[in-house]
Amino acid sequence: MSVTRRVVLAGSTLALANPFGDKVLAQGTSTMSNASSQAPGFYRYKVGDIEVTAINDGFAKRPLEGFVKNAELSQVQDAMKEAFLSPEALSITFTTLVLNRNGRLTLIDTGNGDLGAPTSGTWMANFRAAGFDPAQVDTVVISHFHGDHINGLRLKDGTAVFPKAEVMVPATEWAFWMEDARMNQAPEAMKGGFQNVRRVFAPIAKDVKRYEADKEVVPGLTAIAIPGHTPGHTSFMLSSGGGKLIVMSDVTNHPALFVRNPDWSAVFDMDADLARLSRHRMLDLAASERAQVAFYHAPFPATGYIGKEGGRFRFVPVQWSAAVL
Repeated sequence: MSVTRRVVLAGSTLALANPFGDKVLAQGTSTMSNASSQAPGFYRYKVGDIEVTAINDGFAKRPLEGFVKNAELSQVQDAMKEAFLSPEALSITFTTLVLNRNGRLTLIDTGNGDLGAPTSGTWMANFRAAGFDPAQVDTVVISHFHGDHINGLRLKDGTAVFPKAEVMVPATEWAFWMEDARMNQAPEAMKGGFQNVRRVFAPIAKDVKRYEADKEVVPGLTAIAIPGHTPGHTSFMLSSGGGKLIVMSDVTNHPALFVRNPDWSAVFDMDADLARLSRHRMLDLAASERAQVAFYHAPFPATGYIGKEGGRFRFVPVQWSAAVL
C-alpha cells in the first residue's frame, strides 16, 4: 500500500508512537496516584470454555475540537450531551484482553506500557491484580501498530515485557510499517510512528509471526481484516462452544460518537473512507449475529452488544456480574 494523500493528512494530525500526541489535555506528570485512582481495573467473563479478562490501562483526555474530521464541533458536542458526557473533552479509555484457555494465556494488544499519557500506564498493576504474571503469557496477538496497542511489549529501556511469549501481528500491517523505503518517503509527521514500530519489533523481528486475515490465529480466535484505521487493522472472532465474542479493536473510538454515528471519521483513521466501510460491516455483523462485542476504547469493561433500530446502531453494555459468566 502506498502512502496516499489521505494517509499523509491523517499522519499530520497524529503521532503513531503516541496516537494522542500533544492533543492530550495536561493532567500532571505521572500516572495516577492511589489517592485519585479506583480499585484495580479488571473484569472477567466467559466465552464458551475460554475465560476472558478485560484489563484497563487508564485513559487519556482529549479535546473535542478537531477530533471528528467530518462533523461540526457543535454536532459532536450534542452527541456527547446526549450520552451525558462532557461537551468539552472526551476521556478515551484503553482496554486489552487476556484469553485463558486451559491455562494457556493469550493477550490481545498490550496497552501503553511505560510510554503512556499521565492518566494511563495502569495496565501492569491491573494485570498483576487479576492474578497474572508477564512470564506466564504464551502468545501476544496485536491488532495494529498504534502505540497504545504495542508499547506494552517493550519498556522504554528496551526490556521485553513478555519474555517467553510468541508475538503475532497482521501481515499487512507488518508489510506497511516495516518497509524501509516507505518510512524514508513518509512525511515528517509519520516518521515517529515508523520509528516506534521499529523500537518495539526490531529486536525480535526474526521471531515475529505474521498472520493472515480469515485464518485462525490461536485456537478459537480468527482474524478479520478491517482496514482503514490503519492498513492492516484487524478485528477478531472468538468462538468456543456456543459462545461468540467479536473483538472490535479500534473499529470505533468511543461508542457514543462512532457507534451512534458510524459515518463520522476519527482523526486517527488513516483512510477515512475505508474505515467507514469497515465500521459499518462490523457493526452490521455484530447486530445480526447478536454476538457479544469488546471494544478497545469503550467505557470499561468495554464489552456489550450492538443493537440496530431503524438503521441506527447503539451500544448496549453488559450488566456487571459478581460471578464469572
